[in-house]
Amino acid sequence: MTVQLPPFQRLVDDHWRDVARLAHALAGPVDGDDVAQQAWVQALAAYPSLRSATNLRGWLLTITHRCAMDVHRRRARSAIPHSDPPSLAEAPAVPGPESGLTDGPLWARVGALPARQREAVLLKYVADLDHHTIATALGTTPAMSRRLVSDALATLRKDQP
Repeated sequence: MTVQLPPFQRLVDDHWRDVARLAHALAGPVDGDDVAQQAWVQALAAYPSLRSATNLRGWLLTITHRCAMDVHRRRARSAIPHSDPPSLAEAPAVPGPESGLTDGPLWARVGALPARQREAVLLKYVADLDHHTIATALGTTPAMSRRLVSDALATLRKDQP
């Protein structure tokens, strides 16, 4: 069965902002561009062999999420040469005011969430993904995806100033 895929350039034109936003939200301002570029390279390589064209945006954002997680895994395995390690711990793991977003205190609270809840919230509200796609990206079920987002929102509401 042959799938009718749009030209790859149309896919890029339609979704490059979504990929870039998610890459920056998950990997931070330093690695965000690299993650987005890696996601596009992987998407281009896999595009001809796709078997379904029903949710290309979700497919792209799942690839982006996986590329961002690869960056986090690489960081965890490598030493960080720095003269003042405690200052690195203060760096936000999620977007802050420097990214153009004006809700700095909210992003600080999002950054304090447990990693899985933080990722679920970013995929839901920054990437605007549905729970099925979030579940695929996180390697869980849609019910667990809903639970992660729900628990994160409850924590954010509880900690609200």
